Amino acid sequence: MSTDPNYSRQERGSGVDYERYLAGMDASMQQKVALTAAHVLGQGWVADMGMGSGTGSEALAALYPAMRVTGVDINPEMVERARSRYQRQNLDFRAGDIGKACFEPETLDAIFNSSVLHHVTSFNGYSHQEAEFALRSQVAQLRPHGSLIIRDFVRPPEGEVLLDLPPDSAKLFRRFGVEFRFLKSEVERGFRYREVEGAKSDWSRFRCAHVHAVEFVLRKDYVSDWETEILEEYTYFTQDEFEKQVHRLGLRVLASSPLWNPWIVNNRFRDQFELRSVDGQSMGFPPTNYLIVGEKVMDGQGVLFQPADYQDRLDFLEFTCYEHKTTEKVRELVRRPNLTVDTLPYFEQDGELYVLARKSYPRPILSLCRNRLDGALSPTYITEPVTVIAEDKPLAQTVEEALNRWAGLLSDDMLEFTEGSTTYPSPGGIQEEIRCLFVRVKPMMVNTPLARDQVRAIEAGQLLRAAQVGGLPDARLETHCFELMRQLGRSPGPWIGESIELEAGTGPSRRTTMEALLKTPPRRAFRRTLDKADFLSLQCRIFEELDADGDVISERTLEYVETTRSSLNTVAVAPLWRCGDSVYFGVFDEDLPAAQCFSGHSNHLQAPAWRLPAEIVSMSGALEFLRDALLRENGLTVVKTFELGGAYFPSPGVTPEIAYPLAVDIQAESPTKLPLHWVPLRELVEQFHSLKEGHLRTLVSRASRALSL
Repeated sequence: MSTDPNYSRQERGSGVDYERYLAGMDASMQQKVALTAAHVLGQGWVADMGMGSGTGSEALAALYPAMRVTGVDINPEMVERARSRYQRQNLDFRAGDIGKACFEPETLDAIFNSSVLHHVTSFNGYSHQEAEFALRSQVAQLRPHGSLIIRDFVRPPEGEVLLDLPPDSAKLFRRFGVEFRFLKSEVERGFRYREVEGAKSDWSRFRCAHVHAVEFVLRKDYVSDWETEILEEYTYFTQDEFEKQVHRLGLRVLASSPLWNPWIVNNRFRDQFELRSVDGQSMGFPPTNYLIVGEKVMDGQGVLFQPADYQDRLDFLEFTCYEHKTTEKVRELVRRPNLTVDTLPYFEQDGELYVLARKSYPRPILSLCRNRLDGALSPTYITEPVTVIAEDKPLAQTVEEALNRWAGLLSDDMLEFTEGSTTYPSPGGIQEEIRCLFVRVKPMMVNTPLARDQVRAIEAGQLLRAAQVGGLPDARLETHCFELMRQLGRSPGPWIGESIELEAGTGPSRRTTMEALLKTPPRRAFRRTLDKADFLSLQCRIFEELDADGDVISERTLEYVETTRSSLNTVAVAPLWRCGDSVYFGVFDEDLPAAQCFSGHSNHLQAPAWRLPAEIVSMSGALEFLRDALLRENGLTVVKTFELGGAYFPSPGVTPEIAYPLAVDIQAESPTKLPLHWVPLRELVEQFHSLKEGHLRTLVSRASRALSL
């Protein structure tokens, strides 16, 4: 450890220093750090395997000063260079083979493998089994509840594809076909392909294995390092193989998601190649990276849930119908009994804000959410707020008892209670009211009173950034954290998701203010009816929990809501319109029976959102649907679309619905029967506590951070 008297200058310091440090990282390093936030404690011991220059290890150590970070690399010279370049009290480096034991058994709280396991396979005869051996060795070094985080490339499915390339890339592809996997003998290296007709203009079309097309487009721009790049095979496991490997090793999959780096897509993929199926259908762009996170559990504990047989209803959820008094349109509504309270304990320590959340909480219903637009797996264990069901006892007493039961907090550990907002997570079809309660507590990083899950502290800014890159699928925890930071006067920190750049225009004609919308005369638009719309369906099934050997260790019978005419995928949209220095956000002043049930009035502000038809199975199809819907229903012309952070589950205890948040740049409008009200985005942020709809809260929170408002 360094005794350099200038060492203290390298410490992170205040929150402003923290944000400056994060902003100085490149996008890939920001993503790497953010992906750890939902899965790594702010303390403990983390190994950064295959750390290379040590920059990533230093970044983790700088942003988590209470956590010990050890960078590991097989090259002793790289280790010595990292030691001389980076000195921090919580950072050290060691030489070691990441495919073998580098630490004592069960000593690490997290292991991070960032673009490194494909080196293990490539330089061991391209044996994919070497990755399995490495993972098995690493899991043995994790403590129970420790996290294994892998960010690497993912192998595409078997089969052939058509790859269209412009002249220079076509020439490089022919060379790649001869030299790929150069460490093999001359007879074994390279691969077969055929040049076929059908490409546009002066482009060339190649028919080849899907994996070889992906291997090429992922490295085609690394010409200056070509001799090194052809030695490596980037992909080794498919997504399904990754998930099965992790489960077999006794880990719960907390995240499994293909990633598309927006900069790479826009600068290295778009207009530079076309990937098609053998029948000529466009296949879109392959993922630029892949993330899988596993949590180690004790022997005999569950690693996943799967749906089993249907059952007779439990009558826990209540099905009701409401008729609009004017249009006579019937809206179906499913009521979840009892008031739900999302409790957000928090504390401040060393200048940072931490919130306590439940890690790896079982949500079996999410096992039904398959065939996602983004290709990700819906985890059946998620990080979420400490949720309390209020029954006959007073609210504060109920929360206090729950925090004692779940987090081991004593009455004297709870210092202050403050009410947060009321949220309707999915009010279009679910009558569910969520109240939020902020509880200031004494510092506590982690407590595990129950074997099944744990309550742990997450640094608030890192939690928000985890949601931006798909590392946190619970939107309620995210928006509660955003509201808490606003209450405490804390900056939510820099946005690291896709950049949103809006064109300046004349602005919308139907502008208003939040004050005016909140003063809209109250309406009571609905009455109960026995008629049905046949849109929602209540189902009841057994969900089996499996251990690492695939044996059923428990069963749960649960009711849930699904739709009869559409998929589980929802697009939730932030319509944005820039005019001068102001950005306007388009909202509906809608009437919903759920709002009338809770407040007595049907008035409800919400963001545009659509359940997608079942035939839409890709993000490109969803974007096309969205553009058509906004033009047809709302008279809005979309100039550009942006991903607004990772997908999220609006109400994972009731429905497997998943929402994909998007922002759209609007520059033109035409008359329509369903116009939006355009409100300055700043006013929506200032009145965040008044926003009740779950989608609107998530979109406003993320859009304001993406635009640095």
